Amino acid sequence: MSTLTTRCPACQRLNRIPDSRIEDNPHCGQCQALLLDAAPIEGTSDNLSALLTSSRPVVIDFWAPWCNPCVGFAPIFSDVASERQGQIHCVKVDTEAQQALASQYRIRSIPTIMVFKNGQCVDMINGALPKGQFDQWLNAALEK
Repeated sequence: MSTLTTRCPACQRLNRIPDSRIEDNPHCGQCQALLLDAAPIEGTSDNLSALLTSSRPVVIDFWAPWCNPCVGFAPIFSDVASERQGQIHCVKVDTEAQQALASQYRIRSIPTIMVFKNGQCVDMINGALPKGQFDQWLNAALEK
């Protein structure tokens, strides 16, 4: 049985979740916070493929800590993750820490936001957007 390892958005503890339980709204073993819906999930090479097999759409923000537009977009992405809790999985991939993923998904500029449904990329956009425009783009991407 394969597992997904993710960091709790509340207490930062690492938690392992069996792939078969991703859709069960898992909670942190220490603080009981929701692991996959309350805030963006930290995407790594260890957990991204398991997340992409989810029945929910997955929205990935490829970013870097030194990128000012990425840092400015982070609160918007967090708001969307909170507002769409239970509808989509929001994932943040630090391209500095996860260079293999950045290469695998051919990230050439950041921030790059990709939307996946059933493991397939259905839309992608480069650059940070204001919240209203991001919501409009995301709604259109999710309809594809």
